[in-house]
Amino acid sequence: MNIVADENIPLLSRFFDEIGQVTQLAGREITAKDLEQADILIVRSVTKVDKGLLEHTPVKFVGSCTIGMDHIDTDYLDKQGIRYANAPGCNANSVVEYILSCLSILTETHRLDWGTMSVGIVGYGNVGSLLAQRLAKLGIEYKAHDPLLDESVQEQDSLVSLEDVLTCDIISLHVPLTQEGDYPTYHMIDEQILSQLRDEQILINTCRGAVINNQHLNDHLVKHACFTAILDVWENEPEVSVSLAKQVLIGTPHIAGYSYDGKVAGTEMIYHALCRFLGLPLRNTSGQFLEEPPLSKMAFTSTADIDWCLHTAIRACFDVRHDHSLLQSSLSLPVKARGEAFDVFRKSYRCRREFSGVKVQLKQVDSELHSKFKALGFNVKT
Repeated sequence: MNIVADENIPLLSRFFDEIGQVTQLAGREITAKDLEQADILIVRSVTKVDKGLLEHTPVKFVGSCTIGMDHIDTDYLDKQGIRYANAPGCNANSVVEYILSCLSILTETHRLDWGTMSVGIVGYGNVGSLLAQRLAKLGIEYKAHDPLLDESVQEQDSLVSLEDVLTCDIISLHVPLTQEGDYPTYHMIDEQILSQLRDEQILINTCRGAVINNQHLNDHLVKHACFTAILDVWENEPEVSVSLAKQVLIGTPHIAGYSYDGKVAGTEMIYHALCRFLGLPLRNTSGQFLEEPPLSKMAFTSTADIDWCLHTAIRACFDVRHDHSLLQSSLSLPVKARGEAFDVFRKSYRCRREFSGVKVQLKQVDSELHSKFKALGFNVKT
């Protein structure tokens, strides 16, 4: 059995070598010719999977080790009887930790206080709902909106209108990219929506670049210097707008969901889906392969201030400004080289482990600090 896969998928050989011969290629460069002898195709979000790629190939199964499906023409696959699977929720915690890192940085750059700030969540799926849970445990006020959920769910989780969400200090986007239906998300944040926002508000996008009209956001930032934007995703990736990238407070190369834990979880979920499709037993788990994180232990004592402890721990594990510097370093390059650098950043991204891999030792500390470290997801020891 022949498997063609994106070379950026971690632990490919560990999970799939026993199933078939694995050929690893750059995700953006996979062509129909590469699939002439392929039974299985495993991708991430940068590979467009449609008729043009799959027609006249023997591919029987497509797995995407990512949460999104907008890069896959599922209608075509359904008509051709090609099975497919994605990995919903695999990187939800990674994205939430990206948001928490941003919120920590904003306590410095904008003098915001977690006890008084409000966060608006647009989209209440795997990422949005997990972010809401984490914020609630941390005592941070939030409002969430998702018109696609059943009314009973919206009522149970106290979801509100988009207009209410747009009043929050920080607005965080967590929706799929869609162009049809009653609530399309393509360019949902446009000039009209931006004009309703206050200059002191902050907009964060970690879902899909085209959810925001990037040109409209660029123009808005030019006119409203005090408005703040944080972007991990961009229209026309990997060739991002230089003007927009220079104006955002934090701009990163689509790595919010790129924790090693999240990527491995995506690989594992597609491995499980493929085994089910082929009727094979599940022999491998991610726990067999994960190594100890580079930062494994931290300790805090009763003499430390609670806020200082939390923000020190978050930034020690993941300070998103490091990834902002990566993208900024490429903006002076020619267009083609800039796009290549964007992909290199993703391909060679460091082994970023999630908070759960870090043991936090707390010695005679206040119970509030203990509960907040637990809320952040750290492995707390007392």
